[in-house]
Amino acid sequence: MFEIVDKKVVMDVRERVVKGEHPRREILNFLKAAPVGTIFEIHLPHRGERLIANLQSFGMNVIVNEIEPMHFRLMAVKLDEF
Repeated sequence: MFEIVDKKVVMDVRERVVKGEHPRREILNFLKAAPVGTIFEIHLPHRGERLIANLQSFGMNVIVNEIEPMHFRLMAVKLDEF
């Protein structure tokens, strides 16, 4: 479902979350398998505090932007293997 292009992956899971799906585990598994240096851009319909906490627990700094109502973008870079 997700693809790394030029060391960047864009994950827009807004529609899935609105439908009641919970892709957090799928995102984290992809993140673990990605090479160091990969940039992650994750789009959510809410702030995603639990996902942010997970990313931070891996030592990643997370930048959160509210693009518009019901559209948040999380940006992070994988700096180490975990």
